[in-house]
Amino acid sequence: MHVELHPDLRDTQSGQTAAQLTSACVHCGFCLATCPTYLDQRDERDSPRGRIYLIKQMLETGEAGSATQTHLDRCLTCRSCETTCPSGMQYGQLLDIGRELVEQRVARPALERVVRRSLRYVLTRPRLFKTVLTAGQLLRPALPRALREKVPARQSLRPRPAPNHKRRMLVLEGCVQSVATPATNIAARRVLDKLGITLVSISRAGCCGAVNYHLSAHDAGLDDIRRNIDAWWQAIENGAEAIISSASGCSVMLADYGKLLQHDSQYADKAARVSALALDISQVLAKENLEQLTLNTDIGRIAVQTPCSLQHGLQQPELIREILQRAGFSLAATREDHLCCGSAGTYSILQAPTSERLRDDKISALTGASPTLIATANVGCQLHLQQATALPVVHWIELLDP
Repeated sequence: MHVELHPDLRDTQSGQTAAQLTSACVHCGFCLATCPTYLDQRDERDSPRGRIYLIKQMLETGEAGSATQTHLDRCLTCRSCETTCPSGMQYGQLLDIGRELVEQRVARPALERVVRRSLRYVLTRPRLFKTVLTAGQLLRPALPRALREKVPARQSLRPRPAPNHKRRMLVLEGCVQSVATPATNIAARRVLDKLGITLVSISRAGCCGAVNYHLSAHDAGLDDIRRNIDAWWQAIENGAEAIISSASGCSVMLADYGKLLQHDSQYADKAARVSALALDISQVLAKENLEQLTLNTDIGRIAVQTPCSLQHGLQQPELIREILQRAGFSLAATREDHLCCGSAGTYSILQAPTSERLRDDKISALTGASPTLIATANVGCQLHLQQATALPVVHWIELLDP
């Protein structure tokens, strides 16, 4: 797909990159069959191919309207289309550029601006988010049902192991996860401790950058990345074996640091080093000897929901299943594993009706074989799915820490 860049974009890095990315699209339409929003809306503009055309139009005319913004907003960024595409289209990267360019050209209504800025401000500050969440948990019984379901219950926490191993890995604590599901990283620490690995948290590190970046605040997102690199750098130079995340959405972002800062003369090399060290916790456990763990595998059948970030972003669609099966757990049959659950970061808040329809479809696909619980690998998916089912929804690493 050839793009004749508008003069205003011809000499810009974003315009040139977007034009290059767009050229990979060959109009085949294979992506339509695996795009959750197209299957939900049946509108070509809510498919990857349709959105690529909208971005192409903006690149060539230099203009965009509210309709373009609406259809780009409706994308989950699940990247299922990338897995399907025969020509290697890097759609997620193109969408991020397209959204930022639209944001510069189309003024949002005041309420939308307030909501988006509030999400960026609150979700990326764990202490502030904890205050908000704690208030919600205290008021939970009095809240309307629709709002009450969105407030996760407090988790009981197990002791953290003392750091005493030569093998050390840095861990990204996460924003929402560190507050809403703190049991996840405690389980990760305990499991890896039994495998002879100590997880080290650097307090100056913060949000991975995904919240800001995917809400079209690219400069703020890149600043988040630079702050994390600075926070981790001494530990990296001192021999940290890896930088891990137990939230697969953050894992994808860490893997992209090198790409996102490739044109930054001060940080390009460091960002590439961080990306080379970045691993999702599943990628760590896949290489370890699980026989060292004492497990309770007699818990019935587990329905595994592999988040889009793990199966399409990191291209690891079977990794969680392989680990759990190797550990001796029984897995339940599931359907339509490639389709998004509808969480997608802030999507479940900003595009609630679509998100809830996709969630209901995912719950049906996960529970057809009557599992005893659902295991996932991303905090957003965990919280989102739990709102729609009485079954426990847990992070899979918790199953390895009975």
